[in-house]
Amino acid sequence: MPVNLKDVALPVTEELNTFRRKYKTALQTENGLIDKVVRYMLKQQGKQIRPLLVMLGAKVCGGVQESSYRAAVMVELLHSATLIHDDVVDGAEMRRGLLSINALWKNKISVLIGDYMLSKGLLFSLENKDYIFLHMVSDAVRRMSEGEILQIQKTRSLDITEEDYLRIISDKTASLLATSCAMGAASVTEDEEKIQALKNYGEYLGLAFQIRDDLLDYAGDSKQTGKQLGIDIKEKKITLPLIYALRNSDRSEQRRIKSILKSVKKRATKSHEVIEFVRAKRGLDYAAEVAEGFSVKSLAAIDGMEKNDAKQSLRLLVDFVMKRQN
Repeated sequence: MPVNLKDVALPVTEELNTFRRKYKTALQTENGLIDKVVRYMLKQQGKQIRPLLVMLGAKVCGGVQESSYRAAVMVELLHSATLIHDDVVDGAEMRRGLLSINALWKNKISVLIGDYMLSKGLLFSLENKDYIFLHMVSDAVRRMSEGEILQIQKTRSLDITEEDYLRIISDKTASLLATSCAMGAASVTEDEEKIQALKNYGEYLGLAFQIRDDLLDYAGDSKQTGKQLGIDIKEKKITLPLIYALRNSDRSEQRRIKSILKSVKKRATKSHEVIEFVRAKRGLDYAAEVAEGFSVKSLAAIDGMEKNDAKQSLRLLVDFVMKRQN
């Protein structure tokens, strides 16, 4: 039977329900426009992996406490802020099947709402004197910003290496998953070894997660994967399968593929050529192997933790990430 998130969340189902109530309370405001946008944003809520990681991180280290809920609220506020800003930067018109906030309220309001969410998270931390959470979240924001800027820089020049790619996805994606796990642990224990073990778990999980997500761009049916085939190529995003394929090609092949990537028109009409090129060069196989390696490291990071239902869920989550189809 395939793993689903309900199975993963089972040990913290009640705690997640409590988190959702606290999250809605934290977002309450007397400003009519902000309230309207926030209520719409709540309809776009996804899988809430990061709060789930906070809860599991806390439970595997002893048990969820009030500070664990505050950590989860902070993480979700930050994550929501970054998604809103990302949609503005990318000019995205849809978010999880609904019109994006910038599509409905335009960029100015969207940027300000993102800023509002971020400031709410920071104030929430200060009001409760959760200074360790504030430090962790601030470092995650720094890394996410640096990763985004590096990706823009490398995409323009088309000289991205595997090392660059791993640094980008480590900063953009893995950093917040690692922070979520570490904050969950730090909310219930001062044991640095346990906090670091959970942080390492989240970092490797995030790397595996993003590589698997990038593979969906090249694999199968978009109706099954939930991701439009070739969308990364059309947006000039160079990911691990393509990096590997280019690295193992002669100069004439590299020039042909890069000429497609440099042209908006060619990317729109010839993305299938890039997909076939990557498949022929075993780029998908290589990326899958790298993702598998990170999944093994993720499991190894928590191997020394006490056995309980939360640890089992963390192991199940790795399985879910490696077999996900959307």
